[in-house]
Amino acid sequence: MATTRPEADACTLLDTDHRAVKKMFKAYEELAGSTARGVEQKKLDLAHQICHELTVHATIEEEIFYPALRAALKDTDLLAEAEVEHASAKDLIAQIESMEQADEMFDAKVKVLGEYIDHHVKEERNEIFPKARAARELDLVAMREELMARKEALMGMEVA
Repeated sequence: MATTRPEADACTLLDTDHRAVKKMFKAYEELAGSTARGVEQKKLDLAHQICHELTVHATIEEEIFYPALRAALKDTDLLAEAEVEHASAKDLIAQIESMEQADEMFDAKVKVLGEYIDHHVKEERNEIFPKARAARELDLVAMREELMARKEALMGMEVA
């Protein structure tokens, strides 16, 4: 008997982003341990790519996903916490993007950003996504389309 997968929804899209960024952080960690020639530029490039992906992801959550959840859920403490986590991550992203070389502090900042994101992702997966899926008034399948359209528009923008 074949099992059917549930239709992809907003949470599925956001979690796909989470997994993609997690792979990028792992790749950065491998580069950070390397002494190969040219590794510094590769680390800078990958860190900037991570920052861009996270900035776009946070933007679509803040513009579309979180406001819809805020309107649908009675308890919004988790959303307030998520927004504070976004602010902390954005601060670190700004620091990383302003650095011109991948030195010891650069590696530390990327590592801490990865830890922040891991924590944030666990809360979304374990607490926010289940509440979103349980909220009957949310059309998460339609929201997925809205998130994708906004993400595509933002991804096309130049990395600052």
